[in-house]
Amino acid sequence: MKKNISIKKSIFRERQRVFEFIFAVVLILIGVGLRFLPHMPNFTPIIAIALFGGVYFSKKVALILPIAVMMISDIFIGYYEFSLMYSVYGAFLLCVALGFWLKKNKKWYTIGGGAILSSVLFFLITNLAVWIFTSWYPRDLSGLIQCYLSALPFLKNALFGDLFYVTMFFGTYELAGIWLRKKFGIIKTKEYVLEKPTQL
Repeated sequence: MKKNISIKKSIFRERQRVFEFIFAVVLILIGVGLRFLPHMPNFTPIIAIALFGGVYFSKKVALILPIAVMMISDIFIGYYEFSLMYSVYGAFLLCVALGFWLKKNKKWYTIGGGAILSSVLFFLITNLAVWIFTSWYPRDLSGLIQCYLSALPFLKNALFGDLFYVTMFFGTYELAGIWLRKKFGIIKTKEYVLEKPTQL
């Protein structure tokens, strides 16, 4: 019995790695594709992908996901000042780190709160970088306040976009998981998944 469980556990982990790779590629394609489609400024799925990756993927893959989406799409959309790019990419990695915390505290309200917190952190970090590294605003307190006030419409779009895509990604994944477990008779444990024993 223990040997059979060990074999099933090994098979599951191998399948999990393959599934993770395929799913990661799909998410990258979705993220890149949606950046090219017409959309409101900052209404994008990148933060949702970062949070989703932090919760459901291995740490290595999760950290790669948002950066891969941004780097691939920026090749075609166009690069900008590297100091600003670093702040944008760094903010997304911070969202992945928040996803790591959500993995151990996954509730609907923590996920929703994580989406809102990610939007606010991205807003604060990237606009602080704009104020520091560009000449668009005076280098004083009034200039910093003006920078943040000018960016408030983008924060509104980001909040709506992040909540929308987080709901779509997390909701679809969880509902699909419930359906698959019922469909194929699978028991989900903390470490791996086993088929339900058939009754004789």
